[in-house]
Amino acid sequence: MEVHSDVPGRFQPGLSFTALTPTGERHEVQIAELWPHKGHLVLKFIGVDSISEAETLVGCELQVPSEQRAKLEAGWTYISDLAGCVALDGDREIGRIRDVQFGAGEAPLLIVEREGKQYQIPYAEAYVQELDLEHKRIVLALPEGMLEINAPLTEEEKAEQKSQRH
Repeated sequence: MEVHSDVPGRFQPGLSFTALTPTGERHEVQIAELWPHKGHLVLKFIGVDSISEAETLVGCELQVPSEQRAKLEAGWTYISDLAGCVALDGDREIGRIRDVQFGAGEAPLLIVEREGKQYQIPYAEAYVQELDLEHKRIVLALPEGMLEINAPLTEEEKAEQKSQRH
């Protein structure tokens, strides 16, 4: 398991999670035991007694119930709280944050959607002007042209690419 927690000793036997599968299914799991292995953490869950049962959890995101989350220092944010926020570039609405993805670089990517378009925007401190979780909005100051570079292709652009390949 890759750990995204800054809370030392966060994972202990008896701790319960919701395991969110890549397809959106949710399963309740509880830690029976755990141990470090090659820079990661291996978790053994109660009732998961074979490798084939454990393989059904590969790729899951383990979520701690919000009431069990640790209090954060001022200026820190739980990434999961960003989902559902409206993202703005200054005064211009970009769309609503659907998801946050890790692994594409140092900064997580905000997956923002609006009217069938999807944008991937790095959640970098340098871009964040205002974060208002109470009103579910985040104001960004994005470099000029970032959204255009990241914009999905129009039907005309797709047709042009297709004709160039043939």
